[in-house]
Amino acid sequence: MAAHLSSGRVNLTALREAGRRELREFLDKCAGSKAIVWDEYLTGPFGLIAQYSLLKEHEVEKMFTLKPGRLPPADVKNIIFFVRPKLELMDIITDNVLREDRGRSPQRDFHILFVPRRSLLCEQWLKEQGVLGSFIHREQYSLDLIPFDGDLLSMESEGAFKECYLESDQTSLYHAAKGLMTLQALYGTIPQIFGKGDCARHVANMMIRMKREFPGSQNSIFPVFDTLLLLDRNVDLLTPLATQLTYEGLIDEIYGIQNTYVKLPPEKFAPKKQGEGGKDLPTEPKKLQLNSAEELYAEIRDKNFNAVGSVLSKKAKIISAAFEERHHAKTVGEIKQFVSQLPHMQAARSSLANHTSIAELIKDITTSEDFFDNLTVEQEFMSGIDTDKVNNYIEDCIAQKHPLIKILRLVCLQSVCNSGLKQKVLDHYKREILQTYGYEHILTLNNLEKAGLLKPQTGGRNNYPTIRKTLRLWMDDVNEQNPNDISYVYSGYAPLSVRLAQLLARPGWRSIEEVLKMLPGPHFEERQQLPTGLQKKRQQGENRVTLVFFLGGVTYAEIAALRFLSQMEDGGTEYIIATTKLINGTTWIKSLMEKLEPAPF
Repeated sequence: MAAHLSSGRVNLTALREAGRRELREFLDKCAGSKAIVWDEYLTGPFGLIAQYSLLKEHEVEKMFTLKPGRLPPADVKNIIFFVRPKLELMDIITDNVLREDRGRSPQRDFHILFVPRRSLLCEQWLKEQGVLGSFIHREQYSLDLIPFDGDLLSMESEGAFKECYLESDQTSLYHAAKGLMTLQALYGTIPQIFGKGDCARHVANMMIRMKREFPGSQNSIFPVFDTLLLLDRNVDLLTPLATQLTYEGLIDEIYGIQNTYVKLPPEKFAPKKQGEGGKDLPTEPKKLQLNSAEELYAEIRDKNFNAVGSVLSKKAKIISAAFEERHHAKTVGEIKQFVSQLPHMQAARSSLANHTSIAELIKDITTSEDFFDNLTVEQEFMSGIDTDKVNNYIEDCIAQKHPLIKILRLVCLQSVCNSGLKQKVLDHYKREILQTYGYEHILTLNNLEKAGLLKPQTGGRNNYPTIRKTLRLWMDDVNEQNPNDISYVYSGYAPLSVRLAQLLARPGWRSIEEVLKMLPGPHFEERQQLPTGLQKKRQQGENRVTLVFFLGGVTYAEIAALRFLSQMEDGGTEYIIATTKLINGTTWIKSLMEKLEPAPF
């Protein structure tokens, strides 16, 4: 069963608690009643740290979304802005503050909380606008790694990949290093660090430097993690481009999961009433939270979608049998016993109903001809078939003007599986795309090339077949129902990133030196000294704990593959996953797209 990680050795609640404590301390500084003005992007991640009840306890009476104009009326003493350090947000705050009615009494106090860091640039900007002096408290709230689940942490930094690989902006890497320092302050120094890629090297260097500069950060906590593995997203550009085939991966591909919530078409969830002909169908999307606190979801989230149906029908039989029991309850004791189990049974029944509906929605899509054709082409590329010539299916899709992101994902996938495309093939695709979708997409194509996703083949060599064979990235005989290898998450393709983690644990990276050299960026190993008395003596049968940090984003299918490795009987390693952002092919490509605005004249 998937990660109910309290059973493992790592409990991430300490991290959530530390976040809550820091928030309480700040709120208490602003004495009296409060209204919070939110940078909208932060509300989701904050919801995973602190419920509204915590804010209410500290006299937060109103919440508003940050937008230009006058602030809504609120009879409070303090107005607190919770914002990311972005200049465009400073303009809105300036507008809010300048429109405040100075004549009103009593006057309201302004405060600003930067998440995750204060920014000199932003404060300078507010000063130039003449409003910096209006803020009594200017502080930062270091929301670096947010616990999304028992074994999953994310910084939810949407621009991290683009910033690192296109703009050479290393801010998010600094935040990653800071997040790792916080983690080690709570869970002990991580003795062993491995990494692959330029960003990984950078984060490791910053972290080691921070440790040197703050000797006080050496703590006497027994280390929870044995190993940290830092992986650059651009070491494995292939995985996010492919369609994820796990249950959770498909929910994310089709509907998008945001901060553990998904919004679904409501008609599937309407209670069926007899004879009404469905005239009052709900129009609001159905919003569900998805995490391992829900027993059924924890069991099916990481399965290949083709293995989900049989679990759901088995569950349905068990639940209806449990409800049948009530007819056999004769004595008072038996009836009491049944009643005490009722809430749990009803929760299980409603959970089953929800997931049956979601599975039906997904099945409508996965059984469509278009899904099948698209998947077939993806799998041909990944197994090395016809990657060096213009693909007919892609041409047809462009001619029929399928969504541009779908085209870009396929063309980038072909490019990555061929170590770049022949110039002639690349030019042909670019011309077709620009003529069909508009020349304003030339910047997007340029970004994809800069990121290494869609590029000409240099040196005339395709390394992908060697990488594929050495790392066993393509498995022909994949067992989707009872998998024995991580390749089940893509029905045949084993995510390269996770294969690297698997081989690091056993037999070690020395066995794949040649292939590591073919992948971008350096690979390295560092050791952090532990104070005496904290070195580990491993108990018989005790698992190692490895933190895998994806710099530039991770997909749910990769997370599923790592959970699969954690649960292998003879695996010997438990994985915790951290990332700058949870991504899928669509959100990832979107983050690299750029619209050319037409000239204003």
